[in-house]
Amino acid sequence: QYLGGDLPTEAQWEYAAEVAGRSHEVRYPWGEDQPSCDRAVYGRLAAGPEVQQVHAGQCLEQGWDPGLQPVDAAAHPGADLTPDLGLAHLGPACARFMSFGAYPGAQGHFFARGLWEEGGVGCLNTGLISEDISSAWLEGEGARHPFEGETKPDGGMRAGYTWCKAPRLEGRIVEVGALARQVVAGHPLARDLLAGGRENGGRGNVEARIVARFIEIALLVPAMERWLSEIRPREPFIAHGAAFESGEGAGLTEAARGALGHWLRVEEGRISNYQIIAPTTWNFSPRDEAGQPGPLETALEGAPVQEGEEAPVSVQHIVRSFDPCMVCTVH
Repeated sequence: QYLGGDLPTEAQWEYAAEVAGRSHEVRYPWGEDQPSCDRAVYGRLAAGPEVQQVHAGQCLEQGWDPGLQPVDAAAHPGADLTPDLGLAHLGPACARFMSFGAYPGAQGHFFARGLWEEGGVGCLNTGLISEDISSAWLEGEGARHPFEGETKPDGGMRAGYTWCKAPRLEGRIVEVGALARQVVAGHPLARDLLAGGRENGGRGNVEARIVARFIEIALLVPAMERWLSEIRPREPFIAHGAAFESGEGAGLTEAARGALGHWLRVEEGRISNYQIIAPTTWNFSPRDEAGQPGPLETALEGAPVQEGEEAPVSVQHIVRSFDPCMVCTVH
């Protein structure tokens, strides 16, 4: 847009994502030909001295039209397939959204802390968090608060279907992530995207989750510039505290993917228990003792599968809309 062009369409994003996985087969999305001003690959880094580097400025100096065409634009002339994909109606999970609050400052959190349910924001009581292991390959019984929780792998994998616990707030599921943060913080577009899916009960959807991440980029970049300008390198930047013999505490923050919590207990000067609930643990949680599925499982219910699809596109859209990190969840 800075150059007078357009952002990629949904179809072009899909194409770029598809060919990115074939980088071991071809050097560029279009094949092996060197980049040029009619192919929007500016400043691409690649191995080998023979690789030509092309930058937008060079193309403009050569008199190239600023309305540069994205890769494979000819295959989708002017098409915006977002409405046709039905992303606003795909992957509804739940109508409860939780945020631990992000970027604390003197005036409070930049993105507020709270719980959104029944069309409004209320106070968040983290004492009501519990983790159920009924469907996990873990040993133990019942749902426990993280301060009382244990993580003992069941090497025999006798029951369950995942290494992921099932976190619940007041015994019910919540969605976390960029959409949750923006809904709790009161961003009008994020809330409008929920309202746009009234037939889904105001629940999150694929479109809303993706748009929320773009909203955060737009909000955070200028905020980061301001925060950087306020840094005083010579001033103290950490508060040192004395070690204690016994006690417990929790650290609650917002990672990019959503609410992240660490719960720690110390006895006789040593860590006796340390439990973590990562964002994907909330969103990808399995069924609990009551048979209640987590947000992702709920979102996948009724996903359309076209004839002959082995890896349904709708499922890929839904799973990726949660921006999962199964590595953090499992370990």
